[in-house]
Amino acid sequence: MDQPEGGIGRRVARSRKLAGLTQERLAERANLSASLVRKVEQGRAPASPSFVSAVARALNTGVADLLGQPFEHRHSRAEHRVHSTIPPLRRELAAYNIPPDESVRPRPMDQLAASVAQASGHRHAVNLDALGAELPGLLAELRAKVWSSSGTHQERAYWLLAEAYYAASQAAYKLGYIDLSSVAVDRYEWAAERSGDELAVLVGHYQRAGEMIGAADWDSALRLLEQSRARIEDRVRGDDAPAIAVWGNLHLKSGLAAARSGNLASADAHWQEAQEAAQRLGVDRDDYRLCFGPTNVNIWSVGLAVEALDGTEAVKRSERFEIPAHTQRERSGHHWIDVARGFLLHGDHEKATQSLYKAKEIAPQQAKYHPMVHETIRNLATARRRADPVVRLATWAGVQNV
Repeated sequence: MDQPEGGIGRRVARSRKLAGLTQERLAERANLSASLVRKVEQGRAPASPSFVSAVARALNTGVADLLGQPFEHRHSRAEHRVHSTIPPLRRELAAYNIPPDESVRPRPMDQLAASVAQASGHRHAVNLDALGAELPGLLAELRAKVWSSSGTHQERAYWLLAEAYYAASQAAYKLGYIDLSSVAVDRYEWAAERSGDELAVLVGHYQRAGEMIGAADWDSALRLLEQSRARIEDRVRGDDAPAIAVWGNLHLKSGLAAARSGNLASADAHWQEAQEAAQRLGVDRDDYRLCFGPTNVNIWSVGLAVEALDGTEAVKRSERFEIPAHTQRERSGHHWIDVARGFLLHGDHEKATQSLYKAKEIAPQQAKYHPMVHETIRNLATARRRADPVVRLATWAGVQNV
């Protein structure tokens, strides 16, 4: 929860003191500058995801603990409704390999496929309460379908189950239940391995690499992603569009690992590979619910610069393209969160605030629960002396003591 004692900086300071470390010693352990640690603790610099991951690893604490997640402000029925979807989801993820109760009678495969597609649609629209309400029952049905099927029908049931687990991991992650999201990634990998689909397995590696990046294990993530791409080199040389899309996304994830390690040149090299793959496709695709194509590659170009803490470059890149109307809310909303962070780093607080409002308009639930939105709001509020637009954002997002 976002406690009254403040944001990430204060949590870092408290955890550091409990560990008996000075700012200089923490900086040495986390491979950061003591100046940056000092500024973040004092609220004079934003805590980036790479900063949080590195500090959490150095302090042997959880990323969620430093972020103050989940942000459970249950003073309204809407907040209660969103977070009340988590306990049944947790129970279903725990029972993943147990035959369901006989009362669970799965619908025909095509109907289940339509429901899974609808759940993925809720995920892309960041409609978290609807997604959370549907997932536990849908997962139970799919579990029953797996047990009652065989051969290729069972493989298809496993693939649908994997896709539903992907939606579950994203729902949990966006609400701040990071450990539960990790469990859902495990379940995705388990189901994908049984689906008979090699690309589905590699999408599991994509998700696993994200887990490693969040834990500041960038080298392991890069090795895993390189091994994954090697498995489909032959398919990428041809006209296998889904393989090209997965290949491109694996490069983008490698770019994220490189950017968070501070190597923007390597991040841009991976981005260039992804751009070439997107140009080959020529259109935006949604293979394996990964959203790959020219639009997503452009969005990532901004995000990678932000992750490398180059706000000026992020702003320049954001001005080179516009987001098409067909872009999924999940992606376009995240883009404006990145743009806001870029403007904050660049020193343009007014445009940073405007960008946060755009993110809120496009995907309100995503913006409300995103830790970097909370961190950006705190830094804007400190710099702008509680300016009214920022205070309104803070009140809406539940950011206290700004």
